Amino acid sequence: MRRLVCGAGMFLCCLILNTAASPKPLQVFFIDVEGGQATLFVTPAGQSLLIDTGWPGGEGRDADRIVSTAKQAGLKRIDYVLITHFHRDHVGGVPQLSERIKIGTFVDHGPNLENSDVTREDFAAYEKAISKSKRMSLRPGNGIPLKGMTVQVLTAAGDHISGPLPGAGTANPLCESEPQPSPDDSENARSLGILITFGKLRIIDLGDLTKKKELELMCPNNAVGTADLLVVSHHGFDQSSTKSLVWALRPRVAVMDNGAHKGGSPEAWQTVHDSPGLQDLWQLHYSVEGGAEHNVAEDLIANVENGADGNFIKATAETDGTITVMNSRTGFMKTYRRVHP
Repeated sequence: MRRLVCGAGMFLCCLILNTAASPKPLQVFFIDVEGGQATLFVTPAGQSLLIDTGWPGGEGRDADRIVSTAKQAGLKRIDYVLITHFHRDHVGGVPQLSERIKIGTFVDHGPNLENSDVTREDFAAYEKAISKSKRMSLRPGNGIPLKGMTVQVLTAAGDHISGPLPGAGTANPLCESEPQPSPDDSENARSLGILITFGKLRIIDLGDLTKKKELELMCPNNAVGTADLLVVSHHGFDQSSTKSLVWALRPRVAVMDNGAHKGGSPEAWQTVHDSPGLQDLWQLHYSVEGGAEHNVAEDLIANVENGADGNFIKATAETDGTITVMNSRTGFMKTYRRVHP
């Protein structure tokens, strides 16, 4: 009996030590807001960052989906809500979300810079909703103080980082054959884009940054380096996702937050799909515009039919660069391991 008790005690001690020695992962939820964006990061320390809030209206549909996901992640509040830019599908959900869950600090690029009635209206609604909240307006090179992961601003308000990140700065040969895009005066071009670093893992989210601004960031020299996980810019519209950006970043995994009838344009889809080193592209919706030739396998699509909405994609990341992605519709999971230093 003593030997059994001692053996059980030793087993329990080993289990506790092994559990304590295993670092907790970073959790990333790509929430379905029907072609908008709402991406929730939960650090091992339990801190949270939400990038964008989806659409307004719909009786709080998008806000409810965000809060439901936050509760699944064990959150009672969201520490930071980062608004990439002031278009309705990104900032519109702020008033309803702030009524449903406590938010610590709002983060943005500063005042609205687009001269359109709709965007001015949405920006005014945003400012009214956050008038009694903490707010940070960031510039390239700034960061957000989160425990366990590093957040660095790459682009904001039409500007980009002034010099290359450590280890970056090499010539980008893709720039030579890149068509020159037209200027863009919309809020898309002012997107607050970030690099998230978690151990060896690097995640890029540039909001709806459009092609001219992508080239300013990546040409003639690649100022960013590479990424392990890419949030496909602008829902997969062909106004974004130049080869000079996507192919130079060389992501192992990409996630496209498109809707059934929004984003997922064939040109942008093909650019991401063909990116050197990409192992898989995941989509929040089957793209009607993309058709049979420009959609991934159904296992990698969270929502495949109109009316079958609300399913999310979850990525669980380790500090060694390992990423496991899960489709909440089917439970299908796939793990991607980092093979380079």
